[in-house]
Amino acid sequence: MLNPGRSRSRRLRERLIETLLFLAAASSVAITFAIVFILVKEALPLFREVPLASFLTDRQWTPLFDDAHFGIMTLIAGTATTTAVALAVAIPMGTVIAIYLSEFASFRLRETIKPILELLGAVPTVVFGYFALLVVTPLLQKLYPDLPGFNMLSAGLVMGVMIIPYVSSVSEDAMRAVPMHLREGSYAMGATRLQTAVRVVMPAAFSGLAAAYILGISRAVGETMIVAIAAGMQPNFTVNPLEPAATISAFIVQVCLGDLPHDSLGYKTIFAAGLTLMLFTLVFNILGYWLRKRFREIY
Repeated sequence: MLNPGRSRSRRLRERLIETLLFLAAASSVAITFAIVFILVKEALPLFREVPLASFLTDRQWTPLFDDAHFGIMTLIAGTATTTAVALAVAIPMGTVIAIYLSEFASFRLRETIKPILELLGAVPTVVFGYFALLVVTPLLQKLYPDLPGFNMLSAGLVMGVMIIPYVSSVSEDAMRAVPMHLREGSYAMGATRLQTAVRVVMPAAFSGLAAAYILGISRAVGETMIVAIAAGMQPNFTVNPLEPAATISAFIVQVCLGDLPHDSLGYKTIFAAGLTLMLFTLVFNILGYWLRKRFREIY
């Protein structure tokens, strides 16, 4: 017969563990709301002096100049361009690597290649930034002699290489989670391994692939050091990757160097830029959630 004292002690321990787990889960939600609150609170003084329409439509971003302009679209264009270049590298290469590791590589080879590939994620981003500036840009200048020393193309290409491990690792895990009987049914119908991977495994794992792609987008949008070093930090309204430009995160770094008074209007712009960056990322996460939900219902 169970000792009542031990039973009570066990229930107390379980309740304590449940409370700690709840607090851990609630803390992440509370921290998110606190971040949003701080960003909104600090950005509101800027919008009292700068109309929201001007903030969203002006094509100049010179908040630190005497003739100040606050057109966030300039930074959004730079962020979107470098992200698009990075995804053009990371998504195809990451998906191909994931297909190979999941469907073609032997167990020993997969367990060897995957950790080596993930070591790219441990390289400091400042190293990638200098690699883009000192190695990739000179190579691109041999193809495009008029390419400036700072440009979004080299920054985006290196940033794409940097996020390949994020895309490939999550994609490979999603493909490995597809039940084996789907592959066996495809093989029984006469499909090759490549046809099975592309026409059966990938559609079945699309919710996981979407999560990998959204993770890659979020990583690229928030990248700072590569674009700060290689893209030039020049606020030009352009979507041409061959030109220099500034991104939202690079501008935040530039202002946070400590040269501005704490309550100045220029200082407030970093919170408006941070709020814009957060909304930018939120849109892609909502899109990823919608895609995962839709394809889970289909498959």
